[in-house]
Amino acid sequence: MIIRYERNGKVKHGWMVQEENKVRVIEGDIYKVESAKPIMTGLELPLDEVSLLAPCTPSKIVCIGLNYKDHAEEIGKELPAEPLMFLKPSTTVIGPGEPIVYPKLTENLHYEGELAVVIKKEARRIKAEEADDYILGFTCAIDVTARDLQWRDGQWTRAKGFDTFCPLGPAIASKLDYNDLRIVTRVNGEIRQDSNTNQMVFTVPQLLEAITAVMTLLPGDVVLTGTPSGVGELQPGDEVSVTIEGIGTLSARVNKEE
Repeated sequence: MIIRYERNGKVKHGWMVQEENKVRVIEGDIYKVESAKPIMTGLELPLDEVSLLAPCTPSKIVCIGLNYKDHAEEIGKELPAEPLMFLKPSTTVIGPGEPIVYPKLTENLHYEGELAVVIKKEARRIKAEEADDYILGFTCAIDVTARDLQWRDGQWTRAKGFDTFCPLGPAIASKLDYNDLRIVTRVNGEIRQDSNTNQMVFTVPQLLEAITAVMTLLPGDVVLTGTPSGVGELQPGDEVSVTIEGIGTLSARVNKEE
């Protein structure tokens, strides 16, 4: 699995070998394809000697609302006829273990555990059957939402756009059966969401076709594919985690804004 890490003030990509607690250092651009593929240097580092960062640095995060059947049923909404899209700014992104800041402007902060798609190369007006060629891999995400602001504004930019509102990580898994993955969200160790990506209304390829009909996705951009049932509130001091089969666990603690 691909990670992005910091060591001695330098940021690099690596290949995480969890069973050996090692990182194999990668040189070059992980988004380059064919003749310009990144190379393994042969250098290995102990995993505990590096600090994990968000595994990518997207120019934008494209999010999909109401994309799980169990979540739609939970809130009493009809299934959408087409994907419901919204954006989170790049400044919302944080990495594993970094704190989510509970802003003073909200009194109702919510978690939404999600499968995130990381884009490999520029994608514009692609077809669903081509989608896999444009995917670098998958990671865990938490779509943090100021729910009271969402309802008050009637649109979602402010509620979804605060700094720290998009934890990503811990790594990018490059080969997964994304149509059948268990996704579990816990708050302080208690399971709050427990579902499967087979509950998605629109599949990953369908989402990429719909999104790229509207906007160009760039290497490193991220698509959040929606959240299952069980969304709920967070309080300062809570620890929230999302575990996705084949990827791992992303955790973050909630800190009150100073």
